[in-house]
Amino acid sequence: MSKTIIITGASSGIGAATAKVFLVAGWQVGLIARRREALEAVADGHGAAHVLPADVTDEDALGVAFETFAKVTGRIDVLFNNAGSFGPAGLIDEISVDDWREVVELNLTGMFLAARFAFRQMRAQTPQGGRIINNGSVSAHAPRPGSVGYTSTKHAITGLTKTLSLDGRAFDIACGQIDIGNAQTELLDQLNARAQAANPDVAVQPMMDAGLAADAVLQMAALPLSANVQFMTIMATKMPLIGRG
Repeated sequence: MSKTIIITGASSGIGAATAKVFLVAGWQVGLIARRREALEAVADGHGAAHVLPADVTDEDALGVAFETFAKVTGRIDVLFNNAGSFGPAGLIDEISVDDWREVVELNLTGMFLAARFAFRQMRAQTPQGGRIINNGSVSAHAPRPGSVGYTSTKHAITGLTKTLSLDGRAFDIACGQIDIGNAQTELLDQLNARAQAANPDVAVQPMMDAGLAADAVLQMAALPLSANVQFMTIMATKMPLIGRG
């Protein structure tokens, strides 16, 4: 029987790359994001791809997506809790409270809701258990300039990961975190464009293929529940993380 995974933020970037890797590996893949058309493009007619349009900040819609996938496939083995946004860049007194709340709602509350629905299903299903993989960021260790909302939420995701790891033990629910640095996605292209607009002489940051991050998620997901990658950092070798700041 095929293993199953739900991926949030599956319409683009690391989420889309991860969905394609899991489909090739033979998994049943639930694709969650707001835009149905973009999800259908990722699914590309694949019979094991399940298009589940939902906003991760909409508790009701997200609950329906999880319930639908579990009914069709029989269980949820893995959640890749991936949806997120960088938000506006700027110093703290330049960021509006509304923009701050929007980033917190998506990056933190959205990941809480997805983890909550996954945990509930994994706790109730037979055999019991599953795995939650949270997409943190190297910003959970060291911030980019002007990233108060994004960095704060990614530090919070580390706390979410640790708590789920602890609380999930009694139910064979493993939780780990992947911290990805400079995978080439639309998000990083936008950040580079902002930096170059502010200073045309600034160097473009070293990047790696997003598919490498997707391969790392598959490595974490494929482990038996008796083993867990608690934290993994995968990044472009020459990006300025060590010594950054």
